Amino acid sequence: MQLEDRGSVHSAITLLEKTPKILDTLLSEVAEETYIWKPAPERWSISEVLAHLVETEGVYSRRAERFLGEESPALESWDPAKSPAADGRRGDDYLVGFAEARSGSVALLSMMPPTAGERSAQHPDLGSVTFTEFLHNWASHDMGHIRQIVELCRAREFHPFAGPFQKYVNLKP
Repeated sequence: MQLEDRGSVHSAITLLEKTPKILDTLLSEVAEETYIWKPAPERWSISEVLAHLVETEGVYSRRAERFLGEESPALESWDPAKSPAADGRRGDDYLVGFAEARSGSVALLSMMPPTAGERSAQHPDLGSVTFTEFLHNWASHDMGHIRQIVELCRAREFHPFAGPFQKYVNLKP
């Protein structure tokens, strides 16, 4: 990536497009027990993270539609802490649902005009935000949950079997 590309709408959309593939690659050999394992009662499992990604995909996609279709829309309020828990589906079912939903979002974003990044909306807590800022937040949200899933896999699938090397690792799943 060229220095001038950093912060571009294109870089954010590219990450959004890659996220399902990254997660699929990471989780392709993971056992269902790992999907539902929680490091502590108050922490999320991989399945819960994926359920959250499915729900937030709808929120982000609706907001993107409003950015692109309305003049300075007032975005709806949304509290991610009120995300529903995983509903008992298999972990890989959440991943498939996320990939399908994201495919629709990427299709929408691929049709946006070149000047769309300059469009603005009114966020209920943040005030005026641009579409570029919104897209970078969306990509950052993905990266945060990729990191979270990596740490959960690491803690469950690899760390217990690392023997004395465990002393070198500071897990935070």
